[in-house]
Amino acid sequence: MSETKSIKPVVIDGHFSQNLERDLAAYPEGIIFPVDKPYKWTSSDVVRKIKYALRNYFGTKNIKIGHAGTLDPLATGLLIICVGKATKLSESLQAEKKEYIAEFTLGATTPSFDREHPIDALYPTDHITLDSLKSAVTQLNAQTEQLPPVFSAKYVNGTRSYFLARHGEEVELKPAPIKIYDTELLYYSGCVSEWKGWGLERPLYGSDAEHNTFMVKKRIASQEDNPVPLYTENSLLTPEQINALPRAVVRIECSKGTYIRSVARDFGLALGSGAFMSALRRTASGGFRVEDAINLKEFFNSL
Repeated sequence: MSETKSIKPVVIDGHFSQNLERDLAAYPEGIIFPVDKPYKWTSSDVVRKIKYALRNYFGTKNIKIGHAGTLDPLATGLLIICVGKATKLSESLQAEKKEYIAEFTLGATTPSFDREHPIDALYPTDHITLDSLKSAVTQLNAQTEQLPPVFSAKYVNGTRSYFLARHGEEVELKPAPIKIYDTELLYYSGCVSEWKGWGLERPLYGSDAEHNTFMVKKRIASQEDNPVPLYTENSLLTPEQINALPRAVVRIECSKGTYIRSVARDFGLALGSGAFMSALRRTASGGFRVEDAINLKEFFNSL
């Protein structure tokens, strides 16, 4: 049996009913904190804030901590934080099957396949029906490889792809093997059941102007999480027109390395239109679910 398989950390989730022990030595196998990452926080923000809180709580600066799988700042949901010896499990935890709830805005595309760049092209949507939506969702299940976005952390000749793309250089990425285990259409404006939210965070365009400055600061502070500015001005559509575009919400179970932004692109192509990801929430990873995750505000208040 390998060393990592023998590690049995303590899991502290959102149902914790008692305070942590005051001595970090009480957790020789480490601790796992499944947390619900807030909107606009980078994964590094979560690690840094928890590390600071635990240093004060345990009374020691020597705390090893990391996360098991990055979430973009504009995504929310399950982020697994590993402390102490549990950090050795990060790689195996990242390899587990993931579940996401994603909102796709239809009839338009962006260079990054999400809402972090301006719309660059428009497409028809009048031909889209409930049957064609169901068919497009089914087609996603057949994917065995995926072309990553050029605005991604993939390396191209030793340089991050997003760095090259930001500087206007041509980026050629190769398809990577992935597995989509299951998909489910939850909502389509005008066709499926009423909007239920599903925990998605998506401020309307034109209502979040300060976010551009916020993301520029994050990009400078943390290259690991690859934040980029959110553009609220657009030469093709007004914010009101963008907000009026049809949207679909899809539940996706997939393997490690699957870019949901690329799923949005492929979904639009399958519909004979265009699409970009406008909201994302990770709801599960391996045996962990976001319903059981820690609310960070409550957690910090409890320490």
